[in-house]
Amino acid sequence: MSTTTIVSAPGKVLAAGGYLVLDQQYPGVVISTSSRFYTVIQASSGSANQIVVRSPQFHQAEWRYTVTYNATGIQVNPQEDSIGGKNKFVHLALQHTLNLVSEIHSVAQVQERLFHGLDIAAVGDNDFYSQRAQLESLGLPRTTKSLSQITPFCHNGVKLTDVHKTGMGSSAALITSLVSALLLHFAAITETDFANLEGDGRRLAHNAAQFVHCLAQGKVGSGFDVSSAVFGSQIYRRFGPAVLDPLMKGEFATGILKSVLNSSAWDYSFRPIQLPPLTRLVLADVEAGSDTPSLVGKVLKWRGHEDSCETAKDLWTQIDESNQSLARQLDALSQSYVQNKDVYEQTIRQLASLPAQEVSRFPFLAVLVPYCVLQWESISKAFYDLHQTTQRIRNLMRRMGDLAGVEIEPKQQTHLLDQSIEQAGVVGGGVPGAGGYDAIWLLICSPPSLPDEQHPLRRVESVWSTFNESNVTPLLAQESVAKGARVVQLDEIPGLREAIQR
Repeated sequence: MSTTTIVSAPGKVLAAGGYLVLDQQYPGVVISTSSRFYTVIQASSGSANQIVVRSPQFHQAEWRYTVTYNATGIQVNPQEDSIGGKNKFVHLALQHTLNLVSEIHSVAQVQERLFHGLDIAAVGDNDFYSQRAQLESLGLPRTTKSLSQITPFCHNGVKLTDVHKTGMGSSAALITSLVSALLLHFAAITETDFANLEGDGRRLAHNAAQFVHCLAQGKVGSGFDVSSAVFGSQIYRRFGPAVLDPLMKGEFATGILKSVLNSSAWDYSFRPIQLPPLTRLVLADVEAGSDTPSLVGKVLKWRGHEDSCETAKDLWTQIDESNQSLARQLDALSQSYVQNKDVYEQTIRQLASLPAQEVSRFPFLAVLVPYCVLQWESISKAFYDLHQTTQRIRNLMRRMGDLAGVEIEPKQQTHLLDQSIEQAGVVGGGVPGAGGYDAIWLLICSPPSLPDEQHPLRRVESVWSTFNESNVTPLLAQESVAKGARVVQLDEIPGLREAIQR
């Protein structure tokens, strides 16, 4: 067994499919982010059957557990002297993943591999937590350049319970990295199989992480956040919640974890996608929060009411058609890049200097490159159509919010998005997931070797820095190049060794 196992898992942005993704009939467009959570498992020099879990980015963030064995399986018991108090997510991940390992191998093997105990460190990239206070303390403006000057995995100066999260799916990324790392460390799955997007080991890690995440949250959600943490950017269609009924009801007979988590009844589906080449995902942390469960509850109540269910059905059909158009347009633009990279890159260069609304009136392509005019017009039109689709989705989601009495895209966010999308080189954007006040996403053109002052990102940051309705801070996250969760080496990730040694 390797002495150190490290698994990283990305955050997420639900660009399209908010609310609808809860229903298996409707898919969602999920983008995984370059900002990741890391679980580092190392053999401890401590006592047998002792597990220490640390989160060195927070005050008093250490949890100690004692593992015991009896006829019913493995029990992971929190120690009363843990300075971090209770951590339901970590505790349930340890409890059920170790029992799954014992069902795959044996209790004796788990006991043997815990002979010296374990030390586990869990850290997240800075983007998962608001860095406004850090920037203020350093006297830096709210820009991506400033954010890149902050120490990786910086200490947040607060307890875990007091941190301001940015809504990128920190709990799903944490659970995915922790569960996957445990399965690998105890050899319940192989690294080769885990590296395969379609491998049985990766699917088992996904199913186990979905279960633990649902149990910790006390309900079976759509699962798009865990799926993107495991498999990367995708078109996601949820699993039927009935597959988890026995486990959610606490029925843990011998062998049931392995049986349920390997069951063919898991009927989720995902299709990998990517954002168009030479574009960039841009995210903003907005200083205002939203209660997502409250928003969702109100929308689902409106959808199910006899007076509004037919209106809701028609509206969801329209939103779904637009969401699926978005997915097709992303695919088509990636294919355009493959077919003619030079023309595609030249088009992106031109679009980077144009507001999206002016793309359809772009008059001088034929003059510049006559022999490429048809391809160039086709690509520029595809980007304009993508812009129109994102705007249509925003309009439909606002309409749903109005009908349900929920601020899916509040006026403040509408103003922020409109001003951002008006900038040259911005393709489109929206409020991610269930919407509300706390975040927006944009897709911008990002051609290579563009002078910094001409980059669309700088125009967007200028808008955000002067926006007077709320404090807006960009995040460093882009789309993840790596596909979902992956095994990494300690010194491969800048700042990771220093972070876990705090």
